[in-house]
Amino acid sequence: MKTLFTVALASTLSFGSFVANASEDLRALSAVNSNYKKINVTLNEGVGKAKITILSTDGKVLNNRNVRVKGENLMVPYNMENMPAGDYQVKIVTEEEEVTYTVETFEKPTPDSALPLMASGKLIDNNTVSLSVFGLNEPGVEVEIISSESGKVIYTEQISQEEGFKKDYSFSKFNAKDVHVRVTDSKGRSKTLYF
Repeated sequence: MKTLFTVALASTLSFGSFVANASEDLRALSAVNSNYKKINVTLNEGVGKAKITILSTDGKVLNNRNVRVKGENLMVPYNMENMPAGDYQVKIVTEEEEVTYTVETFEKPTPDSALPLMASGKLIDNNTVSLSVFGLNEPGVEVEIISSESGKVIYTEQISQEEGFKKDYSFSKFNAKDVHVRVTDSKGRSKTLYF
């Protein structure tokens, strides 16, 4: 009886280590990476037939795909643009092995040129306006003071502050309500302020 128990225990341990080694082999032959909202599953030669499943964090199956790797490595892309950014699981299953990866997708940052120029202005008194420009990544802002009546530029200035600035403009021949200010940064973003 003791011998039978020892044989059963040895068989269980060897089968368990075989499964662990199989899973380690599949992990060595596969890789999962993300680039913003795209997931790439790479399967190396030697994997053979496999089933790739994309799962949400709560275990819901989002996509299943059967593939066959023969001759050379295979890269399987998944576009997750219509899904929220976050963690996903990628399960790869072959006839002998199974491995699960957790991968994070994230939103692509909005380029500075797509963001609006951050500028504001206010009347200080009848002859003075205050201008604030902030959130700049590069120096170089052109400020144009324009007559609202004629549309002509009455004053222009180039400011080379790196992050932003605040400046007051006073007029002796104009009422501050009769002008507007156009601000243009080095990236070409522009904003016009009326008082």
